[in-house]
Amino acid sequence: GHISYLGQPLKGQSSFNLVQQKLAMVPEGRGVFTRMSIHENLLMGAYTSDDKQQIAQDIEHWFSVFPRLKERASQMAGTLSGGEQQMLAMARALMSHPKLLLLDEPSMGLSPIMVEKIFEVIRNVSAQGITILLVEQNAKLALEAAHRGYVMESGLITMTGNAKEMLNDPRVKAAYLGEG
Repeated sequence: GHISYLGQPLKGQSSFNLVQQKLAMVPEGRGVFTRMSIHENLLMGAYTSDDKQQIAQDIEHWFSVFPRLKERASQMAGTLSGGEQQMLAMARALMSHPKLLLLDEPSMGLSPIMVEKIFEVIRNVSAQGITILLVEQNAKLALEAAHRGYVMESGLITMTGNAKEMLNDPRVKAAYLGEG
């Protein structure tokens, strides 16, 4: 099978082209530019735009969502904690005004309090009308934040449905939520 976005197959398209089509990704392991400042990382997220005023507004907006990043705007990204790097990677991806944001394991390796903050932002971003495709091991948090859920086992989708209903499904509870 092939994967399409906006009716076009994704295979063979350049990443630059995909960003221009409003697709952004936060990879597993964050992928921040460690030798650049937080501010420079955010500018990299806006490289498809040359509207300086809009870029400055966007940076202020994401700094308001992630005040921790604002406090450290001139600090090298490599000196941040894992959770702060995750916030930066998300803010950088959101600088491109995506229609679709792909998040790969955003909670991986983070403290419970940081995971809660990341999911608060995921809900906030979703409420702004940005579609999010979230790959996440934490089934409870993922299903609480999502509209639709998909369960994958060995690369195959074995269940799909309304996320809120899946939270109460006995099979999901037993297999993924440690209940039942």
